Amino acid sequence: MLFFVVFAPLKGVLKRMSFVVKIKTPNMTTILKLDDLHTYFHVNGEDLKAVRGVSFMIGRGETLGLVGESGCGKTVTALSLMKLVPPPGRVEEGEVLLQNRDAGERNLLLLSEKEMRAVRGKEMAMIFQEPMTSLNPVFTVGDQVMEAILVHEPVGKREARSRTIELLRAVNIPDPETRIKDYPHQLSGGQRQRVMIAMALSCRPEVLIADEPTTALDVTVQARILRLIARLRDENEMAVLLVTHDLGVVAQETDRVAVMYLGRIVETASTEELFARPLHPYTRALLESVPRLGEDKERLKTIRGNVPGLSHIPSGCSFHPRCPIAEEICQREEPLSREVSSGHWVECHLCKND
Repeated sequence: MLFFVVFAPLKGVLKRMSFVVKIKTPNMTTILKLDDLHTYFHVNGEDLKAVRGVSFMIGRGETLGLVGESGCGKTVTALSLMKLVPPPGRVEEGEVLLQNRDAGERNLLLLSEKEMRAVRGKEMAMIFQEPMTSLNPVFTVGDQVMEAILVHEPVGKREARSRTIELLRAVNIPDPETRIKDYPHQLSGGQRQRVMIAMALSCRPEVLIADEPTTALDVTVQARILRLIARLRDENEMAVLLVTHDLGVVAQETDRVAVMYLGRIVETASTEELFARPLHPYTRALLESVPRLGEDKERLKTIRGNVPGLSHIPSGCSFHPRCPIAEEICQREEPLSREVSSGHWVECHLCKND
């Protein structure tokens, strides 16, 4: 096992928190596969390329972490999988292949909206990043969780209500029998986030997309939610796409990691491999920005510059303006993804497997 130390703020106090890279062997029967996904936003007569040729796969019982700075395209990728990209966005090309135990493999991008409504919630569910804008303000939280159960499960209202109370209790909502009657505005931000998690897990989907699922939660509730997701993953062989900025969560909760920068996956590897031998300069920079126990430094390392706007994507390797080792070829040619070791893929002209 590999051992790392990070710092996490808890109630205003900077506390040290350790985590280990967990190693397990999931069932690698592929359930979800993205192939050359492109998602554009048409703004002011210009196509802004938010997702540019993203490809990855997730196996049954596996958790894939999707990491990167804000604005790199993680959430747009997740919304593209669910066919929920808001206007003026659109999925321009690519495939999203979902393997269903009964229906076989289907390209979700070819399904009608009616067919996708049957998929969302039952086969594939999403925990959204902004719970206040994702919950309907005119319906109680209980009605909204119950709706997902009633639409997809052959149960009556009494059983749906009972299951909703149990789900709210599982995600640490206090007094769920009373809270089931509350409206979203009557709950705190963290409680609304937990309601969204309960809703996404209500029908035990085969694929769960979790977009920053624990952002608004304190560390104790965060740990409980992550344990719940992990338990349901193991019990139902559920595939999980975990979008997060928290490298501690990535190290402890994922089996593989995909690092995203400016709409492209620049490195993919097992969690153990990525933390031990990061190859892409961007991946290394992300890991170096995490404080570690025993290092006597006045300032943390940072990645110089900012993520460029979608209307100013650099030529060649999109990371080259911020890369400390960039050479002339990086400005001129876009690197191809190559497998440097078993399951370890990287897009970089200069990286070495050292």
